[in-house]
Formats: sequence, C-alpha cells, structure tokens
Amino acid sequence: MKWIGAEQINDRLDYPSLVAWLEAAHGSEIDAMDDLLLSQSHTDGQTQHFLVRAAWQSKLGVGAKLVTVFPDNQTRGLPSVQGLYVLFGAEDGRPLACLDGTALTLWKTAADSALGAKHLAREDAKRLLMVGAGAMAPHLIQAHLAVRPSIESVWIWNRTPRRAVRLADSLAGLRTSIHPTTDLEQAVRDADIVSCATMATAPLILGEWLKPGTHLDLVGAFTPDMREADDTAIRRAKIFVDSRETTVAHIGELCIPIRNGVISVTDILADHFELCRGIHPGRLSPADITLFKNGGGGHLDLMTARFILDRADRKNP
Repeated sequence: MKWIGAEQINDRLDYPSLVAWLEAAHGSEIDAMDDLLLSQSHTDGQTQHFLVRAAWQSKLGVGAKLVTVFPDNQTRGLPSVQGLYVLFGAEDGRPLACLDGTALTLWKTAADSALGAKHLAREDAKRLLMVGAGAMAPHLIQAHLAVRPSIESVWIWNRTPRRAVRLADSLAGLRTSIHPTTDLEQAVRDADIVSCATMATAPLILGEWLKPGTHLDLVGAFTPDMREADDTAIRRAKIFVDSRETTVAHIGELCIPIRNGVISVTDILADHFELCRGIHPGRLSPADITLFKNGGGGHLDLMTARFILDRADRKNP
C-alpha cells in the first residue's frame, strides 16, 4: 500500500486536469456512499467535528476519508481541517493507498467549486471575490482562475482584515491582480463570482447585494445549522448543487430555507451528475444569479483519490 503525502499531492496536481477528470467521472453512477458526523461543543464555544465519508464506485474502488474539523486550530498554527483517506481496489478490495486527507480535501473541494463555475459562471466574468482567508481560499482562487481565464482581478475579504492582506501578499505572483478589502457589501456588489469558504453559522452574503449575472459559490456550510447566504440570495438565485444526496437534506444553506418555506426541493435545478451529462444546460441567461452549493461527499473524495493514485503511479512506475 502506498503512502501519498501532501507534498506529493501538491506537486502532481493541477486544476485544469483535475476538473476535467471530475467532469468525466460524473458520467458513472456511485454505487453507495454514506457519512458519519460526530460533533462536540468545546469550552471556548467552538464546535469540533469528526467526519467519516465513504463511497463505493465499481470502476474506481472503495474508500473512506476520516476528517477532524477544529475551527480554533488557527490559533495553534494548525489547519482547521485535517484527515486521512484510505483507498481500496475495485476488484479485490485490496488496500491501495493512504493519502493525506487535508491536501486531498483542499484540491477536491476547490475543483468541485470550479466545476460548478465552469457550468454556471458567466464566461466573461472579470472580478472574483473570495470571502474567507483560510487554508481553502488560495485553492479556490486558483481553481476559479483555471476555469475562468477571463478573471482580471481577485478581491479578498476576511473577518480579520490582516489575514486577507496576508493571503493577498502570498498570491502576488498569480496572473491577475489581488486586492484585500474591508468592505464586504461593496465587494459583493462589484463581483461577477463570489466564493465563500467560512465557518459562518449566520449569513454573511445578503441577496440584495447580488447584481444580475453573479455566480455565488458557497463552500463553508457543512452542518444543518450553518449558512453563508441569506433567504433573499436563496430566493433570487437559480440553485445548483454538487450532489442532491449530500446537500439538500443535510446542509443548513438549503434545509433551513426549505423547512421555512422560502424554497422547495424542486427549486434545486440540477447537480453535477446532471450538469456533466448535459441533462441540464447550466446557466440559461446572462442575467441569471446562479448559486452553487458545494457540499462535498465521499464520491468526490473517491474520484480525487483515484486521480491522485493514477498520477503517482505514472510518475513513479
């Protein structure tokens, strides 16, 4: 069994090829997947999580990711999200690889959102706003740039402004201009793509700020009580998800407004399986506000782990 660490993963992946792989992999059904989420309230008021995501796809194999989410780890100099992924063979169930789960999650999550933007963001999008400046943010920025080369500027907002400045400085070598901002409302009003990766439980993005044609990429909320966008945003937008099974009934971004009658399940227009197979065309009008809820899922971890292993095998025969 191979060990594939973060350095190997970061060295061997690029977003154009990973997004293309995910798009192709959605052409096949997932045979089975399930999640286990355990949560504990910490004495400092933060909630810590342990998540197990498993999936089985007859062509790719069987795998499970074990992840901890400790939001206050940033004060310790550690990532908020850490984990491992174990991949087993499709034919004989043999353990094939153990992968760094943190690096896999970062690449998988960003490519997931980029695949959504490929189908839903305007092709002439010029201004990207990144809301949040954690470990996920630089990956999301680079993934969106990979599928929308039209982007000319990136703006970064964070609750702690110095972290936005630090991230902007670290990305100074990208092909586009990078700017920190402290005015979230104006940044949202000006943006063509808004990508959010926060630990917010109350909405940060107000629907009244979204101009026609905006694509809203929501990454952060992953529990039933978490939200990044308000009811107005949900009501105004054409709503898409990466997987109906892992989002609609499980994530506050959708299940709260559904429960409150703001939207219904039928307002979820398509997921990646339908978008990638051409069952739904994606964006229908330049004026549409599109919303993509990135919920992740064990199937995406499995797809990404298989891609990483195949690349490792090619580079180290």
